[in-house]
Amino acid sequence: MKKRVTGIGGIFFKSKDPKATKDWYSKHLGFNTDQWGSTFWWKDKEGNDCSTQWSPMKEDTDYYEPSKKQFMVNYRVENLEELLEELKNEGVDIVGEMQTFDYGKFGWIMDPEGNKIELWEPIDKAFL
Repeated sequence: MKKRVTGIGGIFFKSKDPKATKDWYSKHLGFNTDQWGSTFWWKDKEGNDCSTQWSPMKEDTDYYEPSKKQFMVNYRVENLEELLEELKNEGVDIVGEMQTFDYGKFGWIMDPEGNKIELWEPIDKAFL
């Protein structure tokens, strides 16, 4: 089987006050925060620069819909287009259409517990 998920690309969660949450994590845990949250940089086993995003979002965000959960995990993947086709053929619920940006491709699925999962084929060098 081909490699599907290669790592965690991000953790997103609802917050009553995202700014205060980011400020708390910055002050007490040393997170380097910006308007989106905090980006953690690391290297994969081949030595490539990679990132994982941590982001508190407004509690009324609709970004996680159709999930009703308070969080969403983003997984880094290889060849998103092929993976989405394979998942569709396996009966996985695909949410919306794949989107492409200068920092990567995104697709969404639902797991059996009703969690929306974001799949990201990253272009990490876009952030450097």
